[in-house]
Amino acid sequence: MHHQDISEVGLNVVSLYTGAGGLDLGFEAAGFRTRVAVEMDNNARETLRTNRPDWKQPEGGDALRLNAQDLLDIGGLAPGEVDALIGGPPCQPFSKSAFWVAGSTKRLDDPRARTLGAMLDFAEAFLPRVLMIENVRGIAYREKDEAAKLVEQRLAEINGRHHTQYKISIAYLQATNFGVPQVRERAFLVAFRDGQRFEAPAPITGPDSERPIATAWDAIGEIGIPEAELKLLKARGKWGELLGSIPEGQNYLWHTDRGQGLPLFGWRTRFWSFLLKLAKDKPAWTIQANPGPATGPFHWDGRLLSVSEMARLQSFPLGYSFAGDYRAARRQIGNAVPPALAEAVARRIAATLQGMPYSPLLCMAVPFKGLAPSPTPPGEVPEKYRQLIGNHDAHPGSGKGPAALLRMQASNAALGREDPDAMPADLGSEEHAAA
Repeated sequence: MHHQDISEVGLNVVSLYTGAGGLDLGFEAAGFRTRVAVEMDNNARETLRTNRPDWKQPEGGDALRLNAQDLLDIGGLAPGEVDALIGGPPCQPFSKSAFWVAGSTKRLDDPRARTLGAMLDFAEAFLPRVLMIENVRGIAYREKDEAAKLVEQRLAEINGRHHTQYKISIAYLQATNFGVPQVRERAFLVAFRDGQRFEAPAPITGPDSERPIATAWDAIGEIGIPEAELKLLKARGKWGELLGSIPEGQNYLWHTDRGQGLPLFGWRTRFWSFLLKLAKDKPAWTIQANPGPATGPFHWDGRLLSVSEMARLQSFPLGYSFAGDYRAARRQIGNAVPPALAEAVARRIAATLQGMPYSPLLCMAVPFKGLAPSPTPPGEVPEKYRQLIGNHDAHPGSGKGPAALLRMQASNAALGREDPDAMPADLGSEEHAAA
């Protein structure tokens, strides 16, 4: 199916937890039309108003407080006219990192997990032709898959009451396989009203495809940054001046006894993204929504990434603007679904809904810009950091670090164990955050 055909389909979308619109932009590129966008963050709401003023937004934007009929009225839709109900409920309760940081998260008991229940309430009210829930992989992570089980249970109840045939299919997709120059894996839960199965799209970039994986250079190598803005992007904080001594594509591990720099840190004693720099010839690592001052990825020039650079690394179109200050914009971008990844899913969904062949053409994919220039050699370690040179202990191993031991003691104390240092069963397989 040619792109121009699918773009004329005009399938209706109601979008929940829209954020900056990454998911919706992908669906838009696949021929869908967002009739209602529900988002409560004021900066994100302004971002949507600025870039897509025709996407109707209900006042307030709190999905937990909105009425289904009101959303239909706002979008000019009648019952039964919602083709797709899409959204990414806030992912913190389901993230793997949240699970390990807390030792055992509340997940479905977390108040933020109510957003998933609200989305299923709207699914029953709208009975859309397809329900698509996007989240981190942890929404169905190992044995901790309460969220996926909740979705299955609720859809079974909806089927019983409304004679529908919703049944979820789960696809785990890596953004780099779909023209996104950033490592970011997401889970997509898809359920068609008529019981059709969702077939995950095949990768369009990488070893088994015709085009190479998009790199950071493809995305931002030719983005010009005004001199005044460059001054604002200077890395600050305790470690900012150390960045210049770390090569492209490396992190603090360069300055350990197993790296090739100076022994300033112990091996694997810091989190992976600590002082992490982009490599021109590789995709970016995941852009975080709320990073600390030493959290990468940083630009290969040893500075913060600009808003336009972060957006492009997510595959947002050039010229898409974000409301609020730098931190607000980064939060919106870091929480977004890469539009090119969303487009791949949306095109597969549209083909299924229309009974048409699937086209792997992705308008949002970042194009190849040619071979990246050679890496810039790192500079010398500033004198202020040389006092750290010495023998540093490596991390003791999985589940044995200071943070893990603190969690272990807290867990045992809560369980009333006599030996507060005994290893609880649910922490024995911890994956250390610095891995």
